[in-house]
Amino acid sequence: MLEAIALFLAGMHFGVPLAYYYYAKTRWLPKPWNIKVDENYRPKVTIILPTYNEEKIIKERLENIYNQVYPKELMEIVIVDSSNDKTAEIVETWHNNNNDIKITLIREKERRGKAFALNEALRDANNDIVIIADADALWPENAVCEAVKWFSDFSVGAVSCLKKPMEQGFLGIEGGYRSYYNILRLAESKAFSTPIFHGELAAFRKELLLKVNGFPTDIGSDDSHTATEIASIGYRSITPEIWVNEKVPKENYASWKIRRAQHLIQHFMKATKLRIKNKTFKKILAAETYLHVINPWILLIATLLLIVDVLLFKSLISLTLVFIGSILLLIKEYRTWLMQQIYLIIAAIKNIKTKEIAWNKQVK
Repeated sequence: MLEAIALFLAGMHFGVPLAYYYYAKTRWLPKPWNIKVDENYRPKVTIILPTYNEEKIIKERLENIYNQVYPKELMEIVIVDSSNDKTAEIVETWHNNNNDIKITLIREKERRGKAFALNEALRDANNDIVIIADADALWPENAVCEAVKWFSDFSVGAVSCLKKPMEQGFLGIEGGYRSYYNILRLAESKAFSTPIFHGELAAFRKELLLKVNGFPTDIGSDDSHTATEIASIGYRSITPEIWVNEKVPKENYASWKIRRAQHLIQHFMKATKLRIKNKTFKKILAAETYLHVINPWILLIATLLLIVDVLLFKSLISLTLVFIGSILLLIKEYRTWLMQQIYLIIAAIKNIKTKEIAWNKQVK
């Protein structure tokens, strides 16, 4: 009896995401964007860069932004710094040598988290398009051009990027995870909007940021939730093929993955309170909420039922199923999926104690 329930739950756990992925890839991914893009659209942009102890990389990051093939007179950079190293001094020195681009440096008295820094910078943002960025992510030289051109269509409210991991991560799972992940982000974007954005590059219409009261400070996933709020009121939040290389931590990879999972769970839980105008996006948000919040626990329950059946009832069928599940770890795709479920379960438990809104910096 227990093995039958476990098999049903396992089938549900693997079947629902596979069905969703297949549907998204075959029905949504081939669709046209239905967005009128002006390749020459060049609005004024404000790039917001929160920094915390970035003295080793901030100069390279500023050079990367400076070298964008975008008119410098149409760009401004707002840096919000909460460091206790020489980041701010390096910014000031660099700006003295490159004064043909406007830079505003805001020094925070205390570190309160990324969303607080973004909202602080938003008050000094003078332009219609606001792009948030991470200090440790380097953009291709056409990133700003590729991001802002989508705003030439007024139906678009937010634009993010797709990510390529520069390292494979623990057990080689990061590369495999991203290949499936990026297909979903792109497919959901073509359907209407995706509920997951990336802080490495996320662009917004400033008027819509103000309309949704800026970035949420009570959760960690400020970029994704803000994009989802904008999509909830009828504008499209999309991730077209703008590729940004993602640095993977050299140490504490699992902690990094768990923290990210924590933030996504917080985002989806908060998003359940939103009123969604677009029916397609309502389905997308429901599917992603299920995948991140509920589905991992179904696998855990199925596994525990099999173990109980083996220990208490000496079930040969359950023992065989546990053995098969262990052997399948040799398959990279299965191993990748399983590790993501473990991270999500640990993250959900950890969220009870801490939201990890301001975290310790990891070496990448």
